[in-house]
Amino acid sequence: MPKLQDFPQLVWAAIKGKEQDYTMLGIKHSIILLAIPMILEMMMESLFAIVDIFFVGKLGANALATVGLTESVLMIIYAVGMGISIAATAMVSRRVGEKNYSEAGSITFQLIVTGVALALLMGGLATFFAAETLALLGAAPEVIATGVTYAQIIFAGNVAIILLFLINGAFRGAGQPHLAMRALWLANGANIILDPLLIFGLGSIEGLGLAGAAWATTIGRSIGVLYQLYHLFNGKHLLKLTRENMVLSVGVIIRILKLASGGVGQYLIDSASWIFLTRLMAEFGSSALAGYTVAFRIIMFTLLPAWGLSSAAATLVGQNLGAQKAKRAELAVWLTARYNMVFMAAVTLVFILFGEHLSDFFTDEAVVISVATEALQIITLGYVFFGLGMVMVQAFNGAGDTRTPAAINVVVLWLIEIPLAYLLALYFHFGATGIFIAIAFCHSFHALVSGWLFRRGTWKRIKV
Repeated sequence: MPKLQDFPQLVWAAIKGKEQDYTMLGIKHSIILLAIPMILEMMMESLFAIVDIFFVGKLGANALATVGLTESVLMIIYAVGMGISIAATAMVSRRVGEKNYSEAGSITFQLIVTGVALALLMGGLATFFAAETLALLGAAPEVIATGVTYAQIIFAGNVAIILLFLINGAFRGAGQPHLAMRALWLANGANIILDPLLIFGLGSIEGLGLAGAAWATTIGRSIGVLYQLYHLFNGKHLLKLTRENMVLSVGVIIRILKLASGGVGQYLIDSASWIFLTRLMAEFGSSALAGYTVAFRIIMFTLLPAWGLSSAAATLVGQNLGAQKAKRAELAVWLTARYNMVFMAAVTLVFILFGEHLSDFFTDEAVVISVATEALQIITLGYVFFGLGMVMVQAFNGAGDTRTPAAINVVVLWLIEIPLAYLLALYFHFGATGIFIAIAFCHSFHALVSGWLFRRGTWKRIKV
């Protein structure tokens, strides 16, 4: 482990963004240099979620419920964005490990074309059927009346979401996480500033209410995408787009879709399970759903930084496999997992001790606080295992083995978690508590299965 006195210098180097050869640099230094900007990137994403729900919470339980329902659908769009982002990290990191930088740029162009096409298709359908979708998820008529405009704006602006995800995935694969960090900080920083202005207004300018939150998110993410494109085209970085590699290649797009399909499948399966759980939670009323939404946002505040640390494993696996250093890739994964589990153990203690205080920061309604507190204290009992599982999944994805995590998701989340949550919540009358127990148990089991399969080493032979 690097010496304590070296940490300030490492932190500064990571934030400043000096490009490194991560196939040659010491593994522990590599993890820190990659993980710090990735963690900071995800912390800003977490802060965005917290700030957003804080301002929306001032509009009442119906507004909170609307955000919760909309985001359960938005997870499908996120799934596509994350799936293509996985393909970006795997393919770009492998080419960078091979020192084939021109091909890395060509792949990035094909990724952007693919992402925009899929975003336009999904966004059009989701916007047109926004009201029907909310109703299908169990939204009360007053929730639909309050939130349909919010949902339409969010769905229509999903191009920015997809591009932000996939270009950041390419940056991370190239070993340029500082650019991904800055893009997300800019996007979410703009959203945080715009949120209160557009929701509540300023002076004589009337606010837009819940719709203002949607506009703030869409505008902020669009600013982030413009920043990404600037750095792809300015020619100053290892990963760049030039006139020569901006040529449409159907063959490369097919490779991207093939690799991304497993990644999309992972998150679609995961998202579908969360949609079912959200729908199941709606059976217990808007207050329970609002509490679940608050708890989920707080949980994401800690899960996203953990995902940031885990993402270092994906880059190190991809680049080292490209450099024919499989043993080095495996060691990097286990070291990253150790660090992530320690972090998640600390978070578990905080949630158990201070869950109620965290919950009442976002709402004054006693029932909502009670549900959110219980969710935090039960779900996070499996956090240490969550930390292991995140790294294992990212390691598979960095190697281009997107099918293994997808298969694990099918078995654990669909065949075990959904039936278990239903039985505990409704059949055995545990209510919302049963849902929280199912989440904690199944995601812990997911981590153990992932770790066992990773040890088998088949991911080392994947070609991308």
